Amino acid sequence: MPQHQEPSDFPGVDVCASYLKALADPYRLQIIRALQQGPMSVTDIALLLELEIANASHHLRVLYHAQIATTHKEGKFVYYDLNQAFLKSKAANSLDFGCCKFDLRKSE
Repeated sequence: MPQHQEPSDFPGVDVCASYLKALADPYRLQIIRALQQGPMSVTDIALLLELEIANASHHLRVLYHAQIATTHKEGKFVYYDLNQAFLKSKAANSLDFGCCKFDLRKSE
């Protein structure tokens, strides 16, 4: 008789869940699509998505803490970009987390 395994018994399940949890918001999905074009500041994202700067900053922090986004500083501005470790090529249309892939192509 097979033993019942808890989800946490599978290697990497917690990390995979953190990626999926970070992606589980419409604004964060829009941010990811915007970041496909290249690095953007919080202000850029807020203007593009018509969000308050505080809300854009919150969503970017969630993506950053899940390691989906990276940051670099230029002067007093912080720019966010997609974590290149999850993009298999420059023209990548998906994020490959190892446990799953997330398709970034726009749906028709």
